[in-house]
Amino acid sequence: MVAACQKLDADGLNRGSSGNISVRVGGDMLITPSGVAYDALTPDMMGRMELSSDDENCEGPMKPSSEWRFHRDLLRARPNLGAVVHTHAPFCTILAIARRPIPAIHYMMAAFGGSDIRVADYATYGTAELSAHVVKAMEGRKGCLLANHGMIVAGPDLTRAVWLAGELEALAHQHYHTLAIGGGHVLSDDQIADTARSFETYGVRSTDA
Repeated sequence: MVAACQKLDADGLNRGSSGNISVRVGGDMLITPSGVAYDALTPDMMGRMELSSDDENCEGPMKPSSEWRFHRDLLRARPNLGAVVHTHAPFCTILAIARRPIPAIHYMMAAFGGSDIRVADYATYGTAELSAHVVKAMEGRKGCLLANHGMIVAGPDLTRAVWLAGELEALAHQHYHTLAIGGGHVLSDDQIADTARSFETYGVRSTDA
């Protein structure tokens, strides 16, 4: 998890202590602590929380990320997910501020489970209201934007989720610049579905998945 956080930082998808990561471990999740810069993060700082719990009880030396609710609720609602990554990646955040969903402007959209990336409705960070908006926007998807906030991706494991974070920022970058020249051609649902079938064995995976 420390290496994943530092990769997000190095790749320009986060800065300072923004963003957070969680990983499913049996009936619990491990989650990054609140307010710690990634270059100061150490493995012993990770918190452990029960997925079945509705409170903030956390086993660990520090407070969990303030966004623990949407991490817990996504992992609880989607048993196929093993990791959640939230970042303030620049181009995703620009589109989130403009509240512009990302259409299927590139075949890589198929990696996210559908033909668009939705924008979750706005709510104050860390709240149950925001978590509910996130779970709704992520239905049938592996990524979404958070209105006036940032982005979330989720995958079967942390390696895949970090890869998806980079792919979502790439889509946001492409869409932003396409809008600047008047917009682009959007692929059809059938074209995305065809690509999705070929993606069943595509992409980076963890060695222990």
